[in-house]
Amino acid sequence: MMKLRIAACMILLAAAMPACKKSNTEPTPDPPPASGNRLQLSLDSLFLYAKETYLWYDALPDYETFNPRSFEGSDELTSLEAELLKITQYKINPLTGKAYEYTTSNRPKYSFIEKGNAAQGIQGTVDLEGKGDDFGIGFTIVNNGITNSLYVRLVEKGGPAAQATITRGCQVTAMNGLPVVVSSSAVTAALAGNTLQLTLKRPVTGETFSTTLTKGTYTNDPVYTWKTFTEGGKITGYINLARFSRLSNAQPGLDNAFAEFASKNVNNLVVDLRYNSGGYVQTFEYLANLIGPSSLNGKVMYKELFNKLLREGNAPILKAIPYLDANNQQVVQNGRKLTYADVDYSEQGNTNYFSKKGSLGAISNVVFIVSGSTASASELAINSLRPHMNVKLVGSDKTYGKPVGFFGIGIDKFTVYMSQFSSVNSLGTGDYFAGFDVDISSVDDVTRDFGDPLENGLSKALAYINNEGMRTSDDRIMVNGRVTNNVDITTQNVGAEGFNGMVEERRKLKQ
Repeated sequence: MMKLRIAACMILLAAAMPACKKSNTEPTPDPPPASGNRLQLSLDSLFLYAKETYLWYDALPDYETFNPRSFEGSDELTSLEAELLKITQYKINPLTGKAYEYTTSNRPKYSFIEKGNAAQGIQGTVDLEGKGDDFGIGFTIVNNGITNSLYVRLVEKGGPAAQATITRGCQVTAMNGLPVVVSSSAVTAALAGNTLQLTLKRPVTGETFSTTLTKGTYTNDPVYTWKTFTEGGKITGYINLARFSRLSNAQPGLDNAFAEFASKNVNNLVVDLRYNSGGYVQTFEYLANLIGPSSLNGKVMYKELFNKLLREGNAPILKAIPYLDANNQQVVQNGRKLTYADVDYSEQGNTNYFSKKGSLGAISNVVFIVSGSTASASELAINSLRPHMNVKLVGSDKTYGKPVGFFGIGIDKFTVYMSQFSSVNSLGTGDYFAGFDVDISSVDDVTRDFGDPLENGLSKALAYINNEGMRTSDDRIMVNGRVTNNVDITTQNVGAEGFNGMVEERRKLKQ
């Protein structure tokens, strides 16, 4: 993520206003008033940045018509969020007749605002730096048409739950000394405490055990697990990646998994991204280069497409922001202090190519296990490999639909992440705003651990690879001792919500 930080909004406006004269190629709004309180200037800044850097800037009205200061309220964050929501609802997707960032909730589908640096302080089980500070556990409420049951959906490696030998697929029968109340409010309330007493039943064996978890800090490996399955000449590697956290955090696990795949001559892959809502683009690239054969070297993997103003150098507001190095010092080149106007936003400068990593040979099939939580950088992985390999999707639902990413813009004490670029593959395909449909339907079988070949999603993926066809039946799982069909199952996830986004922090300077 490109962090565009400023000391205060007044500095931004003072520098940006003289540059807001009308251009011969792109008209810009008349500058806003130079005076105002801190919140008013923040509201002005948000609109000015959107007017030049937002992916769909061309749908926004001028300053007077939009009136940023009309969103001023008693709470700074709430005021900025209300303004951002309005900004994101102007551009209409002709395929749906609704805004590209339309959702039924009172917030944009993609863009958001956080205090400080959201990528490092994101609320959820683990942040994108691989740091956790909680129980390291997520649950799913499953209704089989008769009763509600509570199952462990995921366990973060390195966290308190993992240390207590809890695994995905365990059924919770008691919580804090009482029979479990299977409701989202009750489970959420229990997760809010500093300790959590659980009685659980292990998957497959049915063994019952009790444990007490204490919240704590930990460092997480986002590679949940990897395994190898052999049937005849088909050697299939399975890997589950929780999130695209910073590459330094994810690379050791990825390298270990793919080194084992190479040593066992894996010729098919199942990549489980069912809960992976995105993260760093650099980490997605690394995974794609581990998967792709060396014959793809030098071929286009994907492109990041910024708006016309950025591509053509007509976003003067960026000249107000110093270009900083890793030590937060302004970069000087040939005696000139660089700004973010010196960053290359061109299509060519943001075209990315395959460069093989690891020693895994060519593979026949790549099957991704997905869900409605599979988003952003995860979808970019799918889209980038599709033109070059045989890719199939197995899942309980179509993916989220997020072909856009952002770089962080600092406005006072907040960081704004508004959609700034779209992504396309080597064929120029990228408008998957409605998500990717699955090729083979499956149930998210939370009654079994990741990597269990009988887990419904993995079972379907292996069946396809092993020439058993694209099986769409057998969507049944065992819930609380009762075999239940997919149509009779309803689920609700509780806890362990992760980061949803595609973060680009690498910066390429104009040549």
